[in-house]
Amino acid sequence: MEPDLFTAAAEDRQEKDPSSSPLAVRMRPRTLDEVVGQQHLLKPGSPLRRLVGESGGGPAGPSSVILWGPPGTGKTTLAYVVSKATNKRFVELSAITAGVKEVRAVIEGARRATGGYGKETVLFLDEIHRFSKAQQDSLLPAVENRWVTLIAATTENPYFSVISPLLSRSLLLTLEPLTDDDLRGLLHRALTDERGLGGAVSLPEEAEEHLLRIAGGDARRALTALEAAAGAALSKQEEEITLLTLEETVDRAAVKYDRDGDQHYDVASALIKSIRGSDVDAALHYLARMIEAGEDPRFIARRLMISASEDIGLADPTALPTAVAAAQAVALIGFPEAALTLSHATIALALAPKSNAATLAISAAREDIRKGLAGPVPAHLRDGHYKGAAKLGHAQGYVYPHDVPGGIAAQQYAPDAVSDKQYYRPTRYGAEARYADVVDRVRERLGRTDDEDGTGGTA
Repeated sequence: MEPDLFTAAAEDRQEKDPSSSPLAVRMRPRTLDEVVGQQHLLKPGSPLRRLVGESGGGPAGPSSVILWGPPGTGKTTLAYVVSKATNKRFVELSAITAGVKEVRAVIEGARRATGGYGKETVLFLDEIHRFSKAQQDSLLPAVENRWVTLIAATTENPYFSVISPLLSRSLLLTLEPLTDDDLRGLLHRALTDERGLGGAVSLPEEAEEHLLRIAGGDARRALTALEAAAGAALSKQEEEITLLTLEETVDRAAVKYDRDGDQHYDVASALIKSIRGSDVDAALHYLARMIEAGEDPRFIARRLMISASEDIGLADPTALPTAVAAAQAVALIGFPEAALTLSHATIALALAPKSNAATLAISAAREDIRKGLAGPVPAHLRDGHYKGAAKLGHAQGYVYPHDVPGGIAAQQYAPDAVSDKQYYRPTRYGAEARYADVVDRVRERLGRTDDEDGTGGTA
């Protein structure tokens, strides 16, 4: 079985009857100049343009490429364009369904094609991160001998998911999420181009904005939704895709939300305040609004990390690691799966015991600094590792806490100006109750008793 025969047949059918292919396939760029977005990869003289021979001297550098980026940013498209620009066979495999057997079959077919009729092969391997180390190892001979031009796509960090020998032999290109302007240009082209809808319907601004929101930076999702909505409009003999038709088609109500306006901040504020108020249902409502509006998941994750320290702190010491882990996961997987991670973190933070003691503590300490309450560092705490420090009295008389029973040395640590200040006032909520007991014992050992009336020894 020669995969190139089926690829050629599919391309022939598309040329004879373009309507037989999905809109996303019909609108696939044929040259690098037609590619939407990724301008940082498409500059004159860029590695990608040299790869397709636009530098004037034929392909240069590594003959294999790893494309890293979120779904729908054009990884398959770039692989297809490279094959067309270099006049090579295009064979596509998915690491989800293919194994070593299929890879070897393609490589053997590529060797026969090169030797038989001089046709080189582009092997596009989607989701390479799903291949095991042994499966990735099977690609190395073909890459080293240039039997194929390997273009591998991944949504995960290739430094963690791709073996080093393969990574070192490949050109790594990072794709960025498509902007609304990128997608808007793509939609306009699909509406008017003969390969697309050929002007059969129009897309009013209100419907266009909703389509951009539900696309979430994914070109494939945008074109799929546009095609379905256009079909629905034409079946009703309508000349434009109304917001109602679009909503009915994609089964999603338009969210009244302006990512660049007041509601962007209002909804984000409501999310955090609902978490602070422990109303998990309200928090999930606002999270859903932000997701459905196409909010950047990284923005949501950043707000959750802030909330973990601002509103929970040591009442639940696991809150911040949970939020940080969510942010890392979001950066790796992107939407739509990132919605699950954000929900996980939002629920955990909303139901966690609350404390703003860490917030109040650093605010009080910074306020005293602004008032000029600083003063010199006590001499016994200063650096004593340089010649002449002892003559200056630096580090002299310092008591090493590990040499003292209990590990707490009763000596002055703060400058004189703030030696009686107690900035941290732990609550008795959740795990912070334990910290409250600890800080009381430590301050007593240090000879710094708590001033309950808030005078003298308080922040």
